[in-house]
Amino acid sequence: MDYLEKAGRVLDIEIFELKRLRERLGENFSRAVELIKDTVDARGKVVVVGVGKSGHIGAKIAATLTSTGSPAVVLDSSNALHGDLGVIADGDIVLALSASGETEELLRILPAIARFQVRIIAMCSDPKSTLAQNAHLFLDVNIEQEACPLNLAPTSSTTVMMALGDALAMVLLEARGFNKEGFAKLHPGGMIGRSVLMRVHQIMRPRQAMAVVSTNASVRDVLRAMTSVRAGAAVVIGEDEELLGIFTHGDFVRHFQSDPRIGERLVADLMTLNP
Repeated sequence: MDYLEKAGRVLDIEIFELKRLRERLGENFSRAVELIKDTVDARGKVVVVGVGKSGHIGAKIAATLTSTGSPAVVLDSSNALHGDLGVIADGDIVLALSASGETEELLRILPAIARFQVRIIAMCSDPKSTLAQNAHLFLDVNIEQEACPLNLAPTSSTTVMMALGDALAMVLLEARGFNKEGFAKLHPGGMIGRSVLMRVHQIMRPRQAMAVVSTNASVRDVLRAMTSVRAGAAVVIGEDEELLGIFTHGDFVRHFQSDPRIGERLVADLMTLNP
């Protein structure tokens, strides 16, 4: 078996289906963006619901929306009729995912969802399906073929769903003016969050936690000062407390290799000037 050929076939099929999705984008997509935008601007949220693989894709879409400034939650369809409908509030918008539009567990909770003052967007493959007919808006995710050689395992269908969810989230992001600062605010633990939000005062050492020495200090004195504050470097200052240089633990190690008596030398002779 040629594994690379088989893998290439999978990717070719999914690329083909994504191109078909691109060609089908139309007014309903724009309306969906506007509906979600209006909901979020009015402090409502997106409630995402799906079953099986569609449920997994829905969870990812909800996470992407939430992390880009549009609050979203996942409704567990299996527990919806046993109290979990409480995640829905009037004014929310429901994004319901089902490849066929006929998923029994999802259809079972539609009447209960309809009792709320919410709009429903159906992401499925058949505009005549029960789900689409009970929704306010239909987003078409139909495919010609799954990438599965048996044409059974959800592959192309889930890829198309996820891509359309990404498109919704990213267009919505721009429509709502969500910027890098907003992203950083929601991702303080990530690199972007740290680079945008972190300030020098949050990570710098205050004067009392620094090793500060004068130019006439010996290297031995400098090491003692560094050790006392657990610092890897010492700053060397002049008579007016202006910064003249810096001496690091690395400097000590490098000089010690050529001069074991470095401890008696003045730091002024070995420091890095104008750091």
